[in-house]
Amino acid sequence: MKLKAGDKAPEFEGVDQDGKPIKLTDFQGKKLVLYFYPKDNTPGCTAESCDLRDNYNRLLELGYEVVGISSDSEKSHKKFIEKYELPFRLIADTDKSIHEQFGTWAEKSMYGRKYMGTVRTTFIIDEKGILEEIIEKVKTKDHTAQILT
Repeated sequence: MKLKAGDKAPEFEGVDQDGKPIKLTDFQGKKLVLYFYPKDNTPGCTAESCDLRDNYNRLLELGYEVVGISSDSEKSHKKFIEKYELPFRLIADTDKSIHEQFGTWAEKSMYGRKYMGTVRTTFIIDEKGILEEIIEKVKTKDHTAQILT
């Protein structure tokens, strides 16, 4: 079943780049920008993460917290955060269980070859855990503007 705005966000639980547990209920009372991206250190994912980094204080001022999710390892996330000075946490969803909950692990196609991968998607979750908005056509270099409009 595909998630839509107005649905209750799936109760997820994972680990961040430091191996610390992170779950949806940690963000109760805050708006959460939960962005799923394919891979650390790739051009589009780096552009998206850096745009969120550059606008992070503005997002915080407006009551948002930011968390990224990919199927990369904790170690990969730690290097990505250090290299680009990302101020927010990244979830290492190596078993893709959170991807499955949110419907972001799906069949993709490139040059006629089909494979499974992350569908770049951002979920805006309100203070009560309800999906306020789902952004499926992410503009990696201007993602904060998409979130705030």
